Amino acid sequence: MAMDHDPDGFVPIIDLSDRHTPHGRAAVAAAIGRACEESGFYVVVGHGVPRDLVRRMDAVTRDFFALPDAEKDRVAHRPGVSGYRRVGGTSAHSIDRASPPDLCEAFGVHVTGDLDAAERARLGDRWATWTLANVWPERPAGFRETWLAYLAAVRDLAADLMRLSALALGLDEEFFADKFDHDGSSLAANHYRPRPRHPLPGQLRRGPHTDFGALTVLHQQDGRGGLQVEDTAGRWRDVAAVPGGFVVNIGDLMARWTGGRWVSTMHRVVNPPPGDTSSRLSVPFFYLPDHDAVVEPPPSLAGAAAGGGDGRAYERVTAGPWMSGKLRKLFAAAD
Repeated sequence: MAMDHDPDGFVPIIDLSDRHTPHGRAAVAAAIGRACEESGFYVVVGHGVPRDLVRRMDAVTRDFFALPDAEKDRVAHRPGVSGYRRVGGTSAHSIDRASPPDLCEAFGVHVTGDLDAAERARLGDRWATWTLANVWPERPAGFRETWLAYLAAVRDLAADLMRLSALALGLDEEFFADKFDHDGSSLAANHYRPRPRHPLPGQLRRGPHTDFGALTVLHQQDGRGGLQVEDTAGRWRDVAAVPGGFVVNIGDLMARWTGGRWVSTMHRVVNPPPGDTSSRLSVPFFYLPDHDAVVEPPPSLAGAAAGGGDGRAYERVTAGPWMSGKLRKLFAAAD
């Protein structure tokens, strides 16, 4: 069910505690549907991911980013998401918008990254970064084990959110299941260092962008703001960090699957005010479909735009090549 909104009133908080009963599941699905039509963002609590696991993930990831750059560079991996990226490795090029490099360092892995080379070779071309092997740092102790445990937990949560999304759309609950049975999903950590003294004009911790997968499940650091979403009037609205909650938003492929009924919303991470010397950590999980999944609205949603969608026509696409094109642009800043 939907709970109180965040202080800015644009992103609802949805309690998933009742999703294990038919009545509760229907109520949660309805709340998700409303959120995805209005803002494309919501916050979930009562999600079942152990609080201790989130704390361990937060701690071990902070310890990694505290290592010297030279040590982190040992697990650098190009192109794209796998491994470590220094500050400036991404920009808003994925939406064809010129912008300065982001003020963010990052580390990432894929659910497919620990498969053997032959299995990964069947998952797409060289810009399909989920075909790359994961590279794991030797320090801090327990890093790989903690990341894999966290990855499994949020992946399970994302799969259930997709089932709830299908219900919200009037589809069979398992409509999306065969589109994610060898998914190329990724887990990343974004570390925003203290504000530089002289950022470039328009340079942000993370420039305006949309996510391009199905949905994103984001852990935000408690007490550290900065995430903003753009509303239909073009205003930037703050998304507060809810203790124990995850921010969820849909991506471009989900907007395509719904014929534009649901919106993939522009968002950004703004710089702290002058004099603020704090850093910030966020951990997004990107739920990405199979590389060979066909993405097109089912017949019941094909005319969604005429019934209140975004008015665009969405042609049929294959997920892998489409996502690879987005990734190529996203990491253009690092080339």
